[in-house]
Amino acid sequence: MRFQDRGVLVTGGGSGIGQQVCYAMMEEGARVAVGDLDLERAEATAAEIRRRKGDAHAFQVDVAEPGSVARLVDAAASALSRLDVLVNSAGVREIVSVLDLSFEEWQRVININLSGTFLPSQAFARRLVREGKSGQIVNLASTLGLMAAPNRAAYTASKHGVVGLTREMALELGDKGIRVNAVAPGVVRTPLTERYFQDPNYAQAIRDIHALGRWAEPREVANAILFLADEANGFITGTILTVDGGWTIGKKM
Repeated sequence: MRFQDRGVLVTGGGSGIGQQVCYAMMEEGARVAVGDLDLERAEATAAEIRRRKGDAHAFQVDVAEPGSVARLVDAAASALSRLDVLVNSAGVREIVSVLDLSFEEWQRVININLSGTFLPSQAFARRLVREGKSGQIVNLASTLGLMAAPNRAAYTASKHGVVGLTREMALELGDKGIRVNAVAPGVVRTPLTERYFQDPNYAQAIRDIHALGRWAEPREVANAILFLADEANGFITGTILTVDGGWTIGKKM
């Protein structure tokens, strides 16, 4: 199995894409640390992994708070006996005009999506460098890290930041044996986006913007994350892998 006995830490592992990454990693032999702001959700994911005879531990974390992140990385390393892979999946978004976007909401989205990628990555990388070990970081960017969409100024800015941060960390950490990549999904049906699918017209519009004529399921994005984290693909770093069903290739006229 691709991740046999590897220590994998996933933020935002209590639901959506992060949860599916936890399950997929377990199926490939990994030992998993599930981090989430909602401890109950993290525990539910870890409990499901243990039900499937895997090894998992749940931790509460505020990815935008340095002390909380430092405690998470230390606790995960202790529980798993090693850390090899970090997946930064925690994230939020707003839907509001740039003219009406409050500074508080702007800060919330930037703090969680961008600082919440930087802080775990820094803490993880510092530990690996200190221990003289190699490892992999995979970040959750977005198609809105490559383009824009209405009413998502903070989210779009944060995900463009994740793209830039991914490339910068890949450049700085490559000679230390740490690869850093990101996935840029199109619309994925998760608890964060579920409201989109309750309106049939909006759901059809989502289908229409993707060349494949459908949205993604979380497991499809998780599969791409595992591809990037796999040591068999060890010459890939600084890559932003679009998993977008053809959204960014062009518009149907």
